[in-house]
Amino acid sequence: MSLIEDLQWRHAVKAYDPSKKVTEKDLNTILEAARLAPTSSGLQPFRVIVVENQELKEKMVQGALNPEVMRDSSHVLVFAAWDSYSNEKIDKVYDYHTDVRDLPRGRFGSYTDKIKEMYGAQTPAEHFAHTARQTYIALGLAMAQAAELKIDSTPAEGFSNEIVDEILNLKELGLKSVSLLYLGYRDAANDWLSTMKKVRVPMEEFIIKK
Repeated sequence: MSLIEDLQWRHAVKAYDPSKKVTEKDLNTILEAARLAPTSSGLQPFRVIVVENQELKEKMVQGALNPEVMRDSSHVLVFAAWDSYSNEKIDKVYDYHTDVRDLPRGRFGSYTDKIKEMYGAQTPAEHFAHTARQTYIALGLAMAQAAELKIDSTPAEGFSNEIVDEILNLKELGLKSVSLLYLGYRDAANDWLSTMKKVRVPMEEFIIKK
């Protein structure tokens, strides 16, 4: 199938079959799609936390707008962004880039100096607003890859960030949760959306040409 056909197939599943689990191989393929997502300055200022443990999911459902979806999914992917930029974080990323490419460290110093100056003039809140936006590119690619594998998914912002951050000790990692992605296989008998037509704004209204 083409990407368009995969996207036409997928929808935000409203009920999962808890007896069906995503294989490790397929999960890793979805995670690799997220890892390969483009990010601003190549900094990858976020991480993806994989939650499979049922006890953890049971704790995380507190404050969730769709607790049964979270509870019955095979895996919950937590997209969590850096809480702020720092010179140390930027240097660590670019040292890794140069090492992998067999280049001398500091090869991109003129560029990193510029972004350090730019972020240095911003507040931590502005930093997080920027890092959080980066996560949505990876989220989209993860959903597309899941659809290609015929694995159902549900993106979610309807949850308590504070609860998730505390349960997963994200503050200690310098991260804050942004969004979740539930993965699994639909329970067709209870997924009320599965029998409905996919609805999007018509192309002629969606695209504005100048």
